[in-house]
Amino acid sequence: MGIAEVVGVVLFALAVVIASFAWRRLRLLRMGGIHVALRVKLNAPAGRGWHLGVGRYHGDEFAWYRVLSLGSGPDQIISRDGLEIADRREPTGPEAYTVPAGSVVLRCRAATGDVEIAMGPDALTGFLSWLESAPPGRSIPYAS
Repeated sequence: MGIAEVVGVVLFALAVVIASFAWRRLRLLRMGGIHVALRVKLNAPAGRGWHLGVGRYHGDEFAWYRVLSLGSGPDQIISRDGLEIADRREPTGPEAYTVPAGSVVLRCRAATGDVEIAMGPDALTGFLSWLESAPPGRSIPYAS
């Protein structure tokens, strides 16, 4: 096997991986997903620790799928129970380049720990509506 065949096989494999990432993202967006950036390590330096992904609502859970992940399931699941927004801010400095355009950053307290979520204004409206629209009989902390 010559160098040209090896390069061809590597390029083909790379094209298949890129196509699978694109297909997964498109499928998630068509099924009601929204563009969301998530940061779990809140003590990371400015602009670091953000991961782009697609978020979807599943009843009382917000499932987040990382864009560059080979796994088929969600990478993070945030339950509406006990979730509250601790702070809301605009992206600072280098963060503006790592989160979706026009994003607002929400620092949330959840049962699984603190997390920051960055999303655009339309997605933010939907997220706040989802958070505040608990079924009757449930007490949800003030969300905004």
